Amino acid sequence: MPALKTKDLRKMSESEREKKLAELKIELVKSKINTSKTGPKTKEIKKIIAKILTLNKK
Repeated sequence: MPALKTKDLRKMSESEREKKLAELKIELVKSKINTSKTGPKTKEIKKIIAKILTLNKK
């Protein structure tokens, strides 16, 4: 999964970000099930989720 940059997230509409957020949450659960430890993929997903949540607050 390529990393989403903040400028790309800003270009999305709020509804698109909400859809992406839901997809990422599902992917996060799947990655946690597959690995017992927090891997780089899990950390990247968490960072993107945090970016989306921050942009949606504004």
